[in-house]
Amino acid sequence: MVPVFFVLMLAANAATAATLHRGVGPEPDSLDIHTAQTLSALNVLRDLHEGLITFDAGAELVPGVAESWTVSEDGKTWTFRLDPEARWSDGEPIVAADFVAGWRRALNPATASPTAALLDVVTNAQAVRSGEADAESLGVEAVDRHRLEVRLVRPLAWFDELLTHPVTYPWPGDRGERYSGAFVLAERVPGAHLELLPNPAWRAADTVALEGLIWHVIEQPNVELARYRAGQLHVTETIPPGRVDWLREQFGEELRISPYLGSFYLGFNLAREPFAESPGLRRALSLAIDRELITERVLGSGEIPAWGLVPPGMPGWSEGRQPPLPAAERLAEAERLYRAAGYGEHRPLKVELRFNTSLTHRRMAAAIAAMWKLHLGVQTRLVNEEWKVFVTNRRQGRLTEVFRGGWIADWRDAANFLQLFVSDHPGNYTFFDDQRYDELMGRATRLRGPERLEMLRAAESRLLEEQAIIPLYYYVSRHLVKPEVSGFKDNPMDVHLSRWMTLP
Repeated sequence: MVPVFFVLMLAANAATAATLHRGVGPEPDSLDIHTAQTLSALNVLRDLHEGLITFDAGAELVPGVAESWTVSEDGKTWTFRLDPEARWSDGEPIVAADFVAGWRRALNPATASPTAALLDVVTNAQAVRSGEADAESLGVEAVDRHRLEVRLVRPLAWFDELLTHPVTYPWPGDRGERYSGAFVLAERVPGAHLELLPNPAWRAADTVALEGLIWHVIEQPNVELARYRAGQLHVTETIPPGRVDWLREQFGEELRISPYLGSFYLGFNLAREPFAESPGLRRALSLAIDRELITERVLGSGEIPAWGLVPPGMPGWSEGRQPPLPAAERLAEAERLYRAAGYGEHRPLKVELRFNTSLTHRRMAAAIAAMWKLHLGVQTRLVNEEWKVFVTNRRQGRLTEVFRGGWIADWRDAANFLQLFVSDHPGNYTFFDDQRYDELMGRATRLRGPERLEMLRAAESRLLEEQAIIPLYYYVSRHLVKPEVSGFKDNPMDVHLSRWMTLP
């Protein structure tokens, strides 16, 4: 909870300010910077905390806690000078040691951070994460109170963008709730909302125009739309599927649809039957799905049909992959592979398709099940789970057969998507374990420029050849934004920090 004196400090300016109401989607899985992994959690954490580098309103990089930084000639040593005005919400200075403590905690095996592997480029990070080295050996050092040095195992051109991810933020410690960002958490009602207030101790507190901010937990897009229409929300997290034309007619420029660096796919659990040793069966299920029908009729929000993982618009990936065969040939090949795997009319495949609670996901899962039934005779059981249950089951892999997957770019690099399928990556929920793929990704880490991109493209091809996933579509960002909201700018990262928004 926020100390009373914070609220009193805010009262003087309340008359000229306002409270912004935003949809956050499903309940954030965690507000711990090291254990959070859902998009809803990351959006809230970026309001509550700040790293060395942050985003402006258009998702371009700008200084955060670090007022400046330099990179060595070999690209392996980054030195950050912290803003001496950076403060925790309790008024204590944010110092270099807070980052050291945070990165060590993220990589501590006991923390079980699902995003800790993002730090593997730091010297000794992998060894620390696997328990093979002490935390003190990690290549991050507080040179003094306001100077942080980070040593990398190899140059990483997008390391600055990686530093916008919450797992890299300073550790607030175990002394109670305190925050490094523009807002502090005043109240959290699980399943309902998170109320945030401006942080008076934040280094740029005088630039925050909002009196307050409420993130509303709303899993169903139709419910979110109803609340937007009733004037209870200024910004929605998404829109209901299949209603773009009606929404455009009703809301005009309030409807904001923009290209977005994200991919949606179905994942196979390759650690158990029936898919562990059946690439032909996996390919049959993929070929039987009509991506165009899903994007046009089921989703209907401008999504792009996908036959690959890495979205178009990613540097080095100007265009998406094309369908492998014309529609009729795809279905014929799907049936052939299905029968070759030992299934048919008298022995239909019975499979569970698991997804988290969402009208969009339910509609899409039902459409896919219908396609599998129509073209192959597959009997699909749809399993709808609350988000936290779904995430746990997907991670453990004891129950999953086919599951809803997807990834939104943490930074603008293809490896951010492809690393998810390296055999020892904590986000590898397919349990894909392929020596060739690991070798290609490993070689990519040691290369730069066109040669690196060539390795990454080869890795994507290998992933698709092995049928570890079924790519379905590439995302677009979809929001409704009230006309009175200023500072909400469409961008390919779909990152919209509340600190930049204002109300009249």
